[in-house]
Amino acid sequence: MVMAKRKVKDQMKKQKGFTLIELLIVVAIIGIIAAIAIPSLLRARVSANESATIGDIRTVISGEAAFQSANGGWYDTITCLAVNGPGCIPSYPTSAPTFLDSAICSLGGKSGYDRSFQPGQPPLNVNPAVSSLTSLSAYAYLASPISNGQTGVRGFGGDSSGVLCFTPDGTEPGATLGVLPISSGACQVLG
Repeated sequence: MVMAKRKVKDQMKKQKGFTLIELLIVVAIIGIIAAIAIPSLLRARVSANESATIGDIRTVISGEAAFQSANGGWYDTITCLAVNGPGCIPSYPTSAPTFLDSAICSLGGKSGYDRSFQPGQPPLNVNPAVSSLTSLSAYAYLASPISNGQTGVRGFGGDSSGVLCFTPDGTEPGATLGVLPISSGACQVLG
């Protein structure tokens, strides 16, 4: 009995680490798990980027609608929506809130998408006592993936009609004078 215990102790002393085969098996298992998980993580990232961009476009549409109500029925450039006080709307109170957050108005890359703003025509009869001198009759807010296929797969746009649409190939929806090409089918309405 004592002899058997010594043999076990001797074997335990000799076996201090993992064998090369055991380590290779563990590395292979980790590699298989990574090969399964990484594509799912990339799809989840793309989906999150697209959802954030759609949310931002809806926020711009809402902000422009609120601005239109305060600006005598006209829209304005996206930078005006982040201005507090009478900078863009005459007699607008300095204590009043802005219409959009400055992060959305910066038009840089955000959530894996490049953003742009396309103004429409300036209106002909602007009352400077009520409306901004930079007022617009229409606008389009557009977004396309920074790296198509990796940060997003669809391009998005929203305009003064309140419609949000997408292009399935990731290109920025082409807008003309602040109007998206929805009737031509170049930009599909997002339901």
